[in-house]
Amino acid sequence: MIPVCGRLGTIKIGHVTKKRKTDIQVGTLAMFSHLIIYKLCAVERITVNTLKMKIESMSADSEQGHTNYSYIIIGAGSAGAVLANRLSELPEMNVLLLEAGAIFNEDQYPDIVANSQVLGANGDSRYDWGYKTIPDSNGYSMNVARGKIMGGSSAVNGAVAVRGLPSDFKRWANKGIKHWAWNDVLPYYKKLEKSNLEDTQWHGHSGYFPVNQLNISDLSPMQQAFIEAAKAHNYEEIADFNSEKQYGVGPYPVNIVNGIRINTGMAYLNEAVQKRKNLTVEGNALIDKILFSNTTATGVVLADGRIFTGKEIIVSAGTYGSAALLMRSGIGPAALLQHLGIPVIADLPVGENILDHPFYFNTYAAEPDKIGRLSPVTGVNLWTRSSYAAQDELDIHITAGHLFTPEQSPTKAGYVFGIALTNPKSRGSVKIASSNPEDAPVIDLNFLAVEEDRKRLLEGIRHSRQIAQTEPLKSLSVGELNPGKHAIDDDLILESVKTTLQSYNHPIASAPMGLEGSAAAVVDFAGNVYGVKALRVVDASILPDCISTGPNITVIMAAEKIADDIKGVSKQHLSEN
Repeated sequence: MIPVCGRLGTIKIGHVTKKRKTDIQVGTLAMFSHLIIYKLCAVERITVNTLKMKIESMSADSEQGHTNYSYIIIGAGSAGAVLANRLSELPEMNVLLLEAGAIFNEDQYPDIVANSQVLGANGDSRYDWGYKTIPDSNGYSMNVARGKIMGGSSAVNGAVAVRGLPSDFKRWANKGIKHWAWNDVLPYYKKLEKSNLEDTQWHGHSGYFPVNQLNISDLSPMQQAFIEAAKAHNYEEIADFNSEKQYGVGPYPVNIVNGIRINTGMAYLNEAVQKRKNLTVEGNALIDKILFSNTTATGVVLADGRIFTGKEIIVSAGTYGSAALLMRSGIGPAALLQHLGIPVIADLPVGENILDHPFYFNTYAAEPDKIGRLSPVTGVNLWTRSSYAAQDELDIHITAGHLFTPEQSPTKAGYVFGIALTNPKSRGSVKIASSNPEDAPVIDLNFLAVEEDRKRLLEGIRHSRQIAQTEPLKSLSVGELNPGKHAIDDDLILESVKTTLQSYNHPIASAPMGLEGSAAAVVDFAGNVYGVKALRVVDASILPDCISTGPNITVIMAAEKIADDIKGVSKQHLSEN
């Protein structure tokens, strides 16, 4: 077999030194041979089986390394990092983790990524994919931050560690989703976490991922005033959103330690884990496509021509990235693939039903001498419901934060309330424009296309403005900036929404779970892609319906759960440990 040939740069240098110089040279030659053969395959229409025979013949004399892994995991983000850790716990499993971005040890992440006060890596193209939505009829487009680094979007998000609601999973069950009821998922929410709370009914304490509940004293003066203003509207103060009650206002639980956003790369792929002999981590590894033998996934081709083969391929490249990779590989809507000249392996509704949370900034100018400390950048939430919500539904978030550019304010000081619709009905899409892995996917979030979504969001905005005019918040403000005092009715508010609406950056459901043959389903309840063999998707793509908060913790939970499915660990065994 061919030795692993990509151990260059920062990736597991310690392992490279264990190889003989001749092995590395053979691997480098193999890499270029792979490139030549792959190009021939593309040009001359050589079959995958013929390609495999050529590769095996070329590498017969190699003693070191191999490319036939037990599992190849694509993407080292919120799901992929978890899977790489958990599957490599079994010494008989040989795991390859491929990440398109950079790889770091847990204490070596750059400040622009690790600092919890910085979101989206400030758009730095080294660590963010730089995706944008397609322009609407008025030319308005949204930036959609996605992490391009080990840790994925967990490395660039708001570090909020809130679980989904029991009613979210009840809604899933009503759609025919099996084995994902609240009682099925709670043990895995607990398994992933290392909580700073003593409670054992709701919290775990031996997991890899830190979940630290903020206290009132951790919040900024503005955020503390927000809580008091919300309580004046008869909301209950919630001390822990991850326990029994969520309807109310309170501080967030966060995955932040001493100001550092702890991402899944830091937590699940620490130095000790990366040193496991049966785990190989490759960075700067952009995937071109998945290889198939008939309908069985057999390996992957990288954009640079390298080829790796494995017994099972697990796609964890995120809602946009996973959908794009599946489509480039022949898994997706047949009409689109045929239009792009991509042979169809499985005709599935990949990318046709995505969901995200619309997010509107209600901003205020502040008295500079009253605003006080500006951290945490996000730390408090009012979780409430619109008049359209079902009895157990919480469809509105109002967060109070400091994600504010001082130049926006005439006083050079201000703050922002973010209003999110957390259970929207409008669904969007993600497509590919070509088979080139360097091309960004075509993203249409289709926000507020359903009239009820507009009405729900308007209620949230009106409520945010009411709270802003309630003491002790009112005394901090010198005036509303967005939508502004001129916006005295719903039509004027909607005009502001049309030009300033943002994504909460919570995209899901580009390859959703569901019953085989159902209209939207791409994978089964363990992430196996329908119509093919040896291929799974495990990330936010497979969530079939909204999570009424940020999905990051739920994605980590799902990866923990499916890792146990793969390893054959029973729920009874989990409860005994």
